[in-house]
Amino acid sequence: METFWDFFWFMVVTFIWVAWIMLLFRVFIDIFRSNSSGWAKAGWSLFVIFAPFLGVLVYLIAQGGNMAQRDVEQAQAMDQAQRDYIRSVTDSGGGTAAELEKLAELKSKGVITEEEFQAQKAKLLA
Repeated sequence: METFWDFFWFMVVTFIWVAWIMLLFRVFIDIFRSNSSGWAKAGWSLFVIFAPFLGVLVYLIAQGGNMAQRDVEQAQAMDQAQRDYIRSVTDSGGGTAAELEKLAELKSKGVITEEEFQAQKAKLLA
């Protein structure tokens, strides 16, 4: 029969193993995402494959700051792309409401008549 401590150590070891696998994948992703040459990528990959603990440790020491910078740049690029997409879909700055405001301003200044205003408004709302 298993004791509490057997279960506790099983959970600790499982957590460490899962964290290690996640870190290993994270390092491989960053190796291939970097702007290094193909030879540098191959060298880092071989180092991490044949000496995993040492390879990951050395990679984190040597490239840790660059990893963080690449993460920030990727997050900013994704955020900007999302903002651009949302802006392109939502008609911000030039939708129907803005056009109606312009028409009302032109009417109040006397540039267009009431009939022209109503015709343009009907066309915009159609």
